[in-house]
Amino acid sequence: MKTKLNLLSLLFLMFVCFACLSMCKENDQTGGKNLQQQAKNGEALRARKQFQQRMTHGFQGSSTAEDLSSLPKEVDFPLLYRSLDELAELERAGTWFQGLALTESGLRENAGDYAGAVTAAYKELSIAYGMGLIQKSEIEQGIFNVIAAKNEETVSGNTVRVAANAVLSFVNEQWSDAAKGLELVFNGFDKNPNDFIHDDPDSFNRWMMLVCTLEKNKAAGSAQTGFADSSFPEDRITNAAYKSIRARYTQFPEYWYRGARAFSGVIAAEFAENCINTSPQGPFAEECRRILALYTGLKSEEGLSIKTKKEIEAVISLSINSGNPDALDSLLPLIGLPDNPYTVYAVGALRALTSVPKFREYFNVQAQHASQKTADVSLRRLAERLTYICRG
Repeated sequence: MKTKLNLLSLLFLMFVCFACLSMCKENDQTGGKNLQQQAKNGEALRARKQFQQRMTHGFQGSSTAEDLSSLPKEVDFPLLYRSLDELAELERAGTWFQGLALTESGLRENAGDYAGAVTAAYKELSIAYGMGLIQKSEIEQGIFNVIAAKNEETVSGNTVRVAANAVLSFVNEQWSDAAKGLELVFNGFDKNPNDFIHDDPDSFNRWMMLVCTLEKNKAAGSAQTGFADSSFPEDRITNAAYKSIRARYTQFPEYWYRGARAFSGVIAAEFAENCINTSPQGPFAEECRRILALYTGLKSEEGLSIKTKKEIEAVISLSINSGNPDALDSLLPLIGLPDNPYTVYAVGALRALTSVPKFREYFNVQAQHASQKTADVSLRRLAERLTYICRG
């Protein structure tokens, strides 16, 4: 039997290369202007290097095993299960750090759960993508490499290819194909709960399946009604199942994003806010701001100026701590929007700053500049509200 680099190491080495290149490019583009983001990327790079070393020299499960009997004799399955349970509890407690899902991937591979190893590795990169650390194209290329590498006609090879193709369909939002592939490799978990391979009700595999159902329902509703934001037909069972697993995904932007798209009213707004708060500059934030705009009666394009209460507080805190009123510039487009809860909150919070002379001067100057452009309705609103803020 041939010895190959295990699946986890293969996935990790490819993905680390893509992610590190992406972060290096980002640092070059910022030119040192965003030191906080560069520090964050530096921490991410160090974490990835540490896990690269661990994965290369640590988990050595066989990726060519035909069945349970071919797994290494020294594998302690009860210990693997306990480790997987502990990782799940960390996630349910709202904990996430880079490499956590890769650790899960290695444990699953050592237990012979090759499909679970693939989706767990994808979870790591999916969270990184949601945080804005890597690009979607980098994930796709990594999956293509996995499919090309696992070309042997064995149980593990076939399972990995099916799972990887399902993940690729998921990434490309081909929901029917993704659902078929995921069901093919994971549909045995409920039928035989005593299997050595098991799946939690809130596992990442089940989250992916729920997303496929939610998105297919949304597409069916759009086709039926002609409206892109339609929630018809409503699948109450799927909706309830999706909401019930939220504790495990509080740090996962795409969980909140898919919920914001699938639900309506105040629930959609809550999910959209959580998505933005989790990753304000991530790839899902813009659409979630548009969702908040529609929920509050604004135009979709006005959503780009919306900031959540948490973002408003963060901007004000930064301005106060740095003693720099100009840090409030990013709130001005929000203040110029038509009446909505986020603008009202921002105006109320800024009024407390007028007791500080340099902040009062800042508001006065900005109000004068805005009042000179009377043809622009949003600037007129901005001038009026800044004048109101200056009154304290």
